[in-house]
Amino acid sequence: MKIKILSLLILIAALLVCGCTSDETARANSNKVTADKVRENINSIRADSGAPLLVDENSETPEEVAAVEVDDVEKILNSMTLEEKIGQMMIFGFHGTTTNEDINWMLANYHTGGIILFDRNMENKSQVKTLTADLNSVANGKVPLFFAIDEEGGRVARMAHDLTPPPSQKEIGNSGDSSQAYNYANSIAQELKAMGINLNFAPVADVGTPDTRSFSDNGNVVAEFVSQAAKGYEDAGIFYTLKHFPGIGLWQVDSHQDIETITGDRYTFDTVDLVPFKKIISEQDNSKFMIMVSHYKYTAFDAENSATISPAVMTDLLRNELGFNGVIITDDMDMGAVSKYHDEKSLSVASVKAGADIILSCHEYEKQKKMYDGIFEAVKSGEISEDRINDSVRRILKMKLGLIDK
Repeated sequence: MKIKILSLLILIAALLVCGCTSDETARANSNKVTADKVRENINSIRADSGAPLLVDENSETPEEVAAVEVDDVEKILNSMTLEEKIGQMMIFGFHGTTTNEDINWMLANYHTGGIILFDRNMENKSQVKTLTADLNSVANGKVPLFFAIDEEGGRVARMAHDLTPPPSQKEIGNSGDSSQAYNYANSIAQELKAMGINLNFAPVADVGTPDTRSFSDNGNVVAEFVSQAAKGYEDAGIFYTLKHFPGIGLWQVDSHQDIETITGDRYTFDTVDLVPFKKIISEQDNSKFMIMVSHYKYTAFDAENSATISPAVMTDLLRNELGFNGVIITDDMDMGAVSKYHDEKSLSVASVKAGADIILSCHEYEKQKKMYDGIFEAVKSGEISEDRINDSVRRILKMKLGLIDK
């Protein structure tokens, strides 16, 4: 009898192991299926124009990929409807740990280009990996989704119970060893990538913030630590984000709650706050990272408008003067600094007109719809040209094409 019971237990254990292995294999393959689908879409677009096909991830050398990248961007762009283009300019949050009616509707109808994840979406690594794969499958887009997260370390960390978040940037900076910034960024990036997350809203490039989110109160020190973190993310194969342009080291009012005017002069920004941004823009491939713009006002650049809706900050300073040719993303448009003073439609329209490529809205479904609708209506009315939309989508597509080989 004991032998029979033991044999039964062994059989049950074997079945459980086989089941787990099968589930894990399916989940491991789910993101590959999505990449294959995207590759299939690009091949279809190439075939229509007689261009060579991208058969699989090993079919072209990096040099060959670079050579056709611009053509691929244009082919994908030309295959998109206006609705799809505007969708690429949106990263939205949602509520739930699985796909649901709201997010499925946004992906199907507004063609949302990216999703930001919070603790409310994240139970454990396995669940997040399944969620990102499921969302990509629902989207079924011509290019992959951005899956974004705020994983700075310290007090700004998601799913701390199942990830290994870095210490605060202040703690890393206090070590005096910039290689720690590389190591922590590279380590957390690998954990994020394994779950399907491809974009971290970090590192913080601000100088001397009155909390623990800055590496230092010295612009050159911050620049060195941010540079090392950037390399850590790049080597791990995910995108990163410098924030909060043009720098919020002098803030006193939390922009989640309300707006503030930062009164530092241009010399201070040139010699302190802008130093980290300038270093990364000049040294790193601009298609590997985004720059997030803050919601504060700056007397040195534009005393009337939040940076999020300021052509002086986003176009004149960041795009033209500093030469950044990558993706500009807003901070969360649900934050009090802007949501208290603007309706959703006019806010999103003003931001795009000022130079933003992506609108970030983290929490409320109805507000997200209004932000999308505002831009769509502005293009239809001629307030925003479709050429302006195309400029942003080109930059976004250039980033996303890199995901296919990662």
